[in-house]
This record gives sequence, C-alpha cells and structure tokens, in this order.
Amino acid sequence: MSIIVQGTTKLYGKQKALDNVSFSINTGEIVGFLGPNGAGKSTMMKIITGFIPATEGKVLVNNLDIEDNSLQVKKIIGYLPENNPLYPEMYVREYLLFVASIYDKTITRTNRINEIIELTGLSPEQNKKIGALSKGYRQRVGLAQALINDPDVLILDEPTTGLDPNQIVEIRSLIKEVGRDKTVMLSTHIMQEVEAICDRIIIIDKGTIVADKNKADIYSLMNSSRQIVKVEFDNDINEGLINNIENVVSGKRLKGNIWIIESNGDKDIRPLIFNMAVNNNLTVLSLQKQENNLEEVFRHLTSV
Repeated sequence: MSIIVQGTTKLYGKQKALDNVSFSINTGEIVGFLGPNGAGKSTMMKIITGFIPATEGKVLVNNLDIEDNSLQVKKIIGYLPENNPLYPEMYVREYLLFVASIYDKTITRTNRINEIIELTGLSPEQNKKIGALSKGYRQRVGLAQALINDPDVLILDEPTTGLDPNQIVEIRSLIKEVGRDKTVMLSTHIMQEVEAICDRIIIIDKGTIVADKNKADIYSLMNSSRQIVKVEFDNDINEGLINNIENVVSGKRLKGNIWIIESNGDKDIRPLIFNMAVNNNLTVLSLQKQENNLEEVFRHLTSV
C-alpha cells in the first residue's frame, strides 16, 4: 500500500474535523476524495503530506510513518494545495528552479525544469512573472511544482480550479498519464472530473468516510427503486398534477415546460406520466429515464 490511514482523528479545539478515518490507496491508483465543504478533505490531505499532525491515529506513506519520518515523506510527495500559494513576484522558471533546489539541487542541473514546463503547458508563459499570469496558468504553475521532484505520491486539492474547458481536458490527461506509476489522491467538486479520471472514489461527510468503492460500483449505493424522469410537455403544467401521480415524491421545473420528476417504488412511472398528460390534454414532447450519476450518489450520501 502506498498510503495507509489508520483510525485518524483531528480536533480543532472541541471541533472534530476527522473522526476515526481509515483507508488505504495502492500504487498506480487514482482516487477521488470527495465531500461537501467542511467535510474534512483538506484536513486529511494536510495530515498525509505532513503539514499538520493528527490528534489520533497513524498515517503511513510508502511504509514511512508520517509522524516519525515527516521530512522523508515530504521528499516523495507532490502536493498542490487548494489555495495554490505562489510567489507572484517571481518568474515562472525562476520559481520552479527555486522549488527544485529545495528538494534536490541536482534537479536544477538537469532537463527536469524544461520537461515539467513542457508537460504542464507553461512554455508560452515561462518567462513571465507569476503575478502577471491568468488564474489558469497559475494553477499550472502549482501543478508543475507538485511534479518537479517526480514524486511517488501526488496529492491534488482542486487541481483544475480556474482552468477553461480546453485546459481542463489537458490537465485531466496529464493526471491520468502521471497516475500510471504514481499514487494520486484527487479532491474536486467537479463530479465529471472524477468520473473521467479516477479508478476509485472515497466520499467523506462530517469527518467520517461514508463510501469507499471502485468507480464502477459506486452507483450501487443509490436506492435501486428510486427513479428520476425528465419530461417535456407542449404547454405549461400545474405542479400539483405531477405530485398527484402515484409514487412521485417531487416534481421540479428545470426550465420552460421541462420537468424533473422523482419517484419511489419499482413501478415505472413513465406510463403514469403519459396517462396524466393525456387526461389533461397535454402532449409529451420527450420522456426520458435518467440513469444514476456520481452527482446523485454524492447528494444521496451527504445531504442532511
């Protein structure tokens, strides 16, 4: 196991940010670490990287106890924090040389700087001051510093924040590429990103792990009898007509005459929706059953 977390608890005064958290991650895995704001994601990542200590429990990285071997662990971890702290007055190449020298001065005498600049798409901006970069390019600089020492373990907290759609695709491809021979722990609020990149998903809520499954199995946590249907009518409709359909628990207008209808029970509600429309002189323009997605699983597991 590349990362082993055993019974980890973190207290801030009387507030419990993490409550007896345990999980492990293998080398070569890309794991999505998800949770609402304040769930404990960043706290867990800071403990793994040695930035803050745990109140209780043990964390091992490549069989090194983080408490006893903090410096050695930091040498084999690349970390991109959520707020991506940078030195705005430094030039991009200057900053990467500076970070490389902290890890190992020999890195600055190799082609590693050029490789990382090319890998993270920083070539056009490498001679600019960081303070003059767009938010997207600053994020790339943060990712470049996390990769500069060719780490065994990569911890990424919101790595695609501020990137445009094209940049997001490029960074996702980069993460998948480097994740082939590294351990990658990725935190994000973008569910499509997790579905595109990750092999496994861990969901934390209120400091406790509520799910830990392979991506293909995570959808099994949804209630199998729950149905979501998207329907478009030709005219406006009263919400009461939808809520009176058998087994319907909610009907929400998406836009115009398009509705999202949620029901409980094994009975397919699409014929019931169609019959309701006929009885009220409405035409159904489209009717589609929605498959469970990661966003629905997340909401199901973390909603109050």
